[in-house]
Amino acid sequence: MIRKLRKQIRKSRGFTLVELMIVVAIVGILAALAIYGVRKYMANAKTAEARNGIGQMAKDAVTAYFKEGMAPSILAMGKSTAVSNQLCDGTNVAAVPAAATDIKGKKYQSNPSDWSTWDCLHFSMNDPQYFQYDYVTNKTGEDLGKVGAEFTCQAQGDLDGDGTLSKFEMLGGVQKDANSETVTATAAPNMKETAPDE
Repeated sequence: MIRKLRKQIRKSRGFTLVELMIVVAIVGILAALAIYGVRKYMANAKTAEARNGIGQMAKDAVTAYFKEGMAPSILAMGKSTAVSNQLCDGTNVAAVPAAATDIKGKKYQSNPSDWSTWDCLHFSMNDPQYFQYDYVTNKTGEDLGKVGAEFTCQAQGDLDGDGTLSKFEMLGGVQKDANSETVTATAAPNMKETAPDE
């Protein structure tokens, strides 16, 4: 009986030090991978703001092109004027926030007045933002309605605060259909991303 009891005690001993060290090493590796994965997931979630923002901005720019406009001058009696379409003028739009340092590793809460120059696009953000937004055109005035006029919707940010900016851009412009005389505004099907996790 005593022999049987001794055999059971020997069989029920705990783990050896080597076994415990292997378990600790495996848990450490899994924790490191989890931290990397969570960091990557968080950065991707933050950059979704920029992707959604400039996607909406590009749609707003194309929609603004189709808003009918006419010459601002007085018409002579019995005369008419043609309807014109044109892109919003990017020289009148101020970046929000004005300085990229305002979003360096932090969020910026814009004032409604920050977006006052964006009236043509009807674009604004009410929530705190990680990115600086801007809208730029390559032409001005009446040339904004002509073939070759282009716009760029931009968002840049510094999520980790290291001074290296990430940049998102979406392009669009006025073009003519090769088979007809139809002139229209379109946006690019995808955006250009430079260092998106910075």
